[in-house]
Amino acid sequence: MNVDKSNKVGSEESNRKRVLGVVGSPRRGGNTETLVDEVLRGAEEADALTEKVILSELEIAPCRACDACRREGRCVQEDDMAELLERMQRSQVWVLGTPIYYWGPTAQFKAFIDRWYGVDRAMFVNRRVILAIPLGGGKETARYTLGMLTNTLNWQRTEIFETILAPGAYSLGEVKGRKDVMTAARRAGRRAIETLKSTG
Repeated sequence: MNVDKSNKVGSEESNRKRVLGVVGSPRRGGNTETLVDEVLRGAEEADALTEKVILSELEIAPCRACDACRREGRCVQEDDMAELLERMQRSQVWVLGTPIYYWGPTAQFKAFIDRWYGVDRAMFVNRRVILAIPLGGGKETARYTLGMLTNTLNWQRTEIFETILAPGAYSLGEVKGRKDVMTAARRAGRRAIETLKSTG
């Protein structure tokens, strides 16, 4: 499993908050990864431990709808999803990033979400999510993806802490020139950790 780590996790740092960035774009260094990185940077400024995974570099098969997870308590597919779920489990904040492809998330991101079907919903409770969504069109182009994620996370009892939208960001790395969006992304990461600390 290929994982980019911004910080190494040691036993002496066990009390620090942890943030996991999940990049759903297959384009490295693109707008999605740039936004996720900026959120993680903000979290690091608030002394969080961060790590990042690139879904297109993992082996995550689509859900087979076999219901084995319901019968056996786990998915029977042997791929990288199990380790990714462990990383999600130990992180208090998830940064979920996907660009908009034909009014929806990428295939890699949708496969990742679909595999939540076999996961105990208790894992999602009290988790905090920041959505990072760049798109080539206007904000309305993201409405179906936002609706899907809002409904899914609400059903899982997961808090959507903030949504960072970057409409009109199409070319590689274009979002770097959008100071308002980059500032919002960095601030969201920082605030997510600072408010967690204040509530214990």
